[in-house]
Amino acid sequence: MTGDIQALLSHHLPGYQVRTVYRLGHGLDNTVYEVNEELLVRRRRAADPEANRQEVARLAAVAELSPLPVPEVLFADDESGVIAYRKLEGEPLHRNPVVDPARLAEPMGRFLSAIHGAAPERMREVAPLDRYPAPTLLQDAELDYRDVERHVPVDQRPLVERFLRALPPDEPRSLRFCHNDLGAEHVLVDTESSTITGVIDWSDAAITDPAHDFALIYRDLGPEIFELTVSHYALGLGEEDRDRVRFYARCALIEDLAYGLSTGPRHYADAALAHLAWTFS
Repeated sequence: MTGDIQALLSHHLPGYQVRTVYRLGHGLDNTVYEVNEELLVRRRRAADPEANRQEVARLAAVAELSPLPVPEVLFADDESGVIAYRKLEGEPLHRNPVVDPARLAEPMGRFLSAIHGAAPERMREVAPLDRYPAPTLLQDAELDYRDVERHVPVDQRPLVERFLRALPPDEPRSLRFCHNDLGAEHVLVDTESSTITGVIDWSDAAITDPAHDFALIYRDLGPEIFELTVSHYALGLGEEDRDRVRFYARCALIEDLAYGLSTGPRHYADAALAHLAWTFS
């Protein structure tokens, strides 16, 4: 497979000398390779030329909006499902806790203000509509929880079970352009200075409820950092919005726990268990 990557690089970047290629990671849909410690090449498991073209257009639109660095496309090969980017500075936040997490709130608030502030009708050209009803999310969460219940500490199970018995929140009044997978693994940071150096992986970006983006901040960084981020959010969040943030955060944690204990990397389950108390309290 690395030979295929080298061939694509030779074709699209003639004269570029490839010294090292190794597989950096993989998800349900993509595998990512690092080249010369300076380029990232993402390959879809199933090539989808139209999806590739839409993602390139989406990243171009995001680059115009975002006050934080986002991936810049060097080339795309639609037939093979490949997109290549220059590697951004920093390390993923989920593996590299920063010295002062509170310093992340202001830039994240500005970032979300800019992204969510884009005209939905304009962004609809580069991102799909994603409306997944809250009752269905709750049903999915309950099914996932029954599969992993034995892994949850006994004293924390009542927190989750109380959530699963509660009514889901009302649907949002408006939808916005969102990253839609803003977990700590997709936020790059400089650990010593506690600064955000980039936001990556826009493959799930969609026109959806902005509470989804805040939910993963709540889950991964905790309620205090969430509230600090909201204080820098120009569009404002009301109590109904906060209810949906907590709801999505809890559904997402259960999903990650099930994923990390089945087909996904174990660190998803470890993080879910570590963050369970603050997410469900």
